[in-house]
Amino acid sequence: MITRNTFQWSEKPEPHKQRTSAIIKEHPEIRQLIGRNPYTFLIILFCVAVQLVLAYVLQDKNWWLVFGAAYLIGAFACHTLFVCIHECAHNLVFKAKSSNKIAAIIANLPMVLPSAISFQKYHIKHHSFQGVEELDGDMPYHWEARLINNSVIGKAIWLLLYPLFQMLRPARLKEISLLDTWTIVNIVVEVTFMGALVFFLGPKALVFLLVSFFFSVGLHPLGARWVQEHYLTHGDQETKSYYGPLNTVNLNVGYHNEHHDFPSIPWNNLPKLKAIGGIYYDSLHSHKSYTILLFQFLFNKELSVFSRMARANRGKAKLNDMAMYDVETSKDLLAQEM
Repeated sequence: MITRNTFQWSEKPEPHKQRTSAIIKEHPEIRQLIGRNPYTFLIILFCVAVQLVLAYVLQDKNWWLVFGAAYLIGAFACHTLFVCIHECAHNLVFKAKSSNKIAAIIANLPMVLPSAISFQKYHIKHHSFQGVEELDGDMPYHWEARLINNSVIGKAIWLLLYPLFQMLRPARLKEISLLDTWTIVNIVVEVTFMGALVFFLGPKALVFLLVSFFFSVGLHPLGARWVQEHYLTHGDQETKSYYGPLNTVNLNVGYHNEHHDFPSIPWNNLPKLKAIGGIYYDSLHSHKSYTILLFQFLFNKELSVFSRMARANRGKAKLNDMAMYDVETSKDLLAQEM
């Protein structure tokens, strides 16, 4: 059995800025893809409605129907909502930051755990400091990786409980405030909504929503997205894209190299970016099946939770910090690279 006790370390800065600069110099028309997609809010409303209707229908049904519906339907609706929260984190739905926060809180409603605003804070740092453990909330803890390592059962449990591991990581990020006004609003709204749901629909409705959320980011083909994005499944390439049919549900978040290179391009324009980028993306390793990747991660003894690239280089990459700016500023930053 192969065991590891550390992440793979790199002395190089995160890999996206250099490619971003090269692509924008060769294809300045990419700046036209930067913008917002307010129709994303309609997707939020639709998926929230789907989850609430299912919760109502399942409130007095057999438990096998509750869990079956959560795996086959709820997980997909929840995953789409999670991606919508991701779009809101980059301010790619509405112009006003406050409107994006409100939209994210609405998307968070059927997900039980109040996470929309916290995700925004930690995700922006992930773009700027990819692989820097004290700032990248996407990096596992050392104890987390040692606990799971490459055991099949361990990796399955890790995926099943992935939201819980994610909730523990912010405690490591000392430079990010855990609580602020919007985070408190998110918590109050979510707790109130869940209380009302249990009061009117009962515990099975709550269980359906909770299990849907855990499946959507856990032990499910959709959960393979976390392995796809930054685990070292192909040599030292630390970011990989997914070009498969579930990008319909994912709202193209599978285009992950493209997203990290240009985080101010909304989900509907990412395939256009790939087409323009041509050889820059076609030459990279990618995935086409989440199901195959899920089984590869579980049963390949060479893959473990330690299969991540870490770095101590905290130097900010200006272009990838554009995730923290509005869309107009992103265009200005890209113009400076031309």
